[in-house]
Amino acid sequence: MASGDIVPIALGLTKGDLVTLWAPRWRDGDDEWQAFLGHEEDLYGFDSVAELAAFIRTNAENDLVDHPAWKIIAGLSAAELEPEEQFVFDLVGVPELAADDPDPEILSELEETLEMVRNIGDVCELDVVNKFFGSHPVLGALATGVSAFAGKEGEELWDSIGSAINKDWDAVLDAIDSVVEIPEVDADAVAVAEAELLAAEENIVDAEDAADTDEDIEPVDLNAEDEDEEDEELSFWHEVGIDPVKIVTSEGTWFTLRCYVDDEPIFLGKDGSITVFGSERALARYLADDHEHDLARVSTYGEIQTAAVDGGLEIEVDEENVYVLPGLADDLAEGPQAVDTDQLDLAVELFTDAADYAEEDNVETALAVSSPLGWYVSYLLNPDPSRMAPNPPFKAEADAWRALEEAFESRLSKA
Repeated sequence: MASGDIVPIALGLTKGDLVTLWAPRWRDGDDEWQAFLGHEEDLYGFDSVAELAAFIRTNAENDLVDHPAWKIIAGLSAAELEPEEQFVFDLVGVPELAADDPDPEILSELEETLEMVRNIGDVCELDVVNKFFGSHPVLGALATGVSAFAGKEGEELWDSIGSAINKDWDAVLDAIDSVVEIPEVDADAVAVAEAELLAAEENIVDAEDAADTDEDIEPVDLNAEDEDEEDEELSFWHEVGIDPVKIVTSEGTWFTLRCYVDDEPIFLGKDGSITVFGSERALARYLADDHEHDLARVSTYGEIQTAAVDGGLEIEVDEENVYVLPGLADDLAEGPQAVDTDQLDLAVELFTDAADYAEEDNVETALAVSSPLGWYVSYLLNPDPSRMAPNPPFKAEADAWRALEEAFESRLSKA
């Protein structure tokens, strides 16, 4: 992320692919604001990052100059103003997304794009855009996840969303196009920014060339013998590729198993529900018997069951598989300094794995950087010295985290 509370974004419009700046909601005393780079009724867009950089450096008459992070954004290099992938919104491509199958990736991209359109409608006071969302409450179903679009009723729901978009999307695009202005920019400032971008690109190429050269060198590993000995001492759980997991919730401490197959998480459970046990011994006893669950399909699971039957199975939980959830919501409410970022990072991993296992996208949606909670979590887990700290209060973010925690705990099936 280029800067704390002002973000470079790209918008795919009928006028072309334009870059601009977006300031997510920030608080100034008792007031809450959101803004885009522009002035009065115009939203400014630029054909290139170089033109955006040049404008920022030479223009002091726009709606973002009073933002607390403006001086930071104005001091960035042109390369740092390149919109990151999650901040690229193809508005023209929305009908195409709605015509595709509603898989998690499509739903996430469509929802985030519509949310940015809603932001533009709010800030620019576009009645057509605001009416579009008010007239089609069915669009709210996107936030419920992929399960909402399963079966015949789900197909009908997805068709309803597609019909709403097909009916009114051209008017939405026309309304946004009507307020987008491409300002003239100082040519000399553009040339300077273009040179910066070219130099940054050359540095990346040089670094890649150096990396390729390093790969050609085969260093002598003086510790190879020690590593071989360590490999021989790998634990039983590392050998089978399935990990015991310890989860501390508000209701107690629970144990289960998890592995990854083709980077997809699989828990000891079934149909998205995770089976958990109150002790390591109870888990070991369960594993000695035959049960129907998703881990039984993993090729090495038989080794676990054999060890459990023989009585030699020990449930050993590595530190990186211990998740402590209580207190995180309260710490988030208190402020960034109170949060244990290591535990937050682990909790995000656990919630994400559980949602992926259940084929739900509620976690991805809640932690998207366009949401208040996602922005807050991103600030904590991806520190940037140029980024300003979020402003209190953090009640909304803490409540959103509690909702994620409750959703996760609802997936636990206590055996």
